[in-house]
Amino acid sequence: MGTLEKNLAGDISQQINDALSRLQSKELFQTTWDIVAFAVFFTFIGMVLLLAVLALIRCCCCDCDSPSSYKKVKKRKVGIDNMGMDP
Repeated sequence: MGTLEKNLAGDISQQINDALSRLQSKELFQTTWDIVAFAVFFTFIGMVLLLAVLALIRCCCCDCDSPSSYKKVKKRKVGIDNMGMDP
């Protein structure tokens, strides 16, 4: 278990150093795949935030579709009563 923890710690520190060196060199995107992944990720986050804002607007600001404004529809009884089922 000791070597596994050392390898994991070494991998994490290597990734942190790689990220810091990218920040220092101001080359965050090394390949076109990095740019595509970045665009897809932020498009996804943007859509989630947009849907959350739309849901909040619908819930908080629009009282016209509240359930209390719907007409109460009486259900019409269909068929006959089965008097044998009554106690």
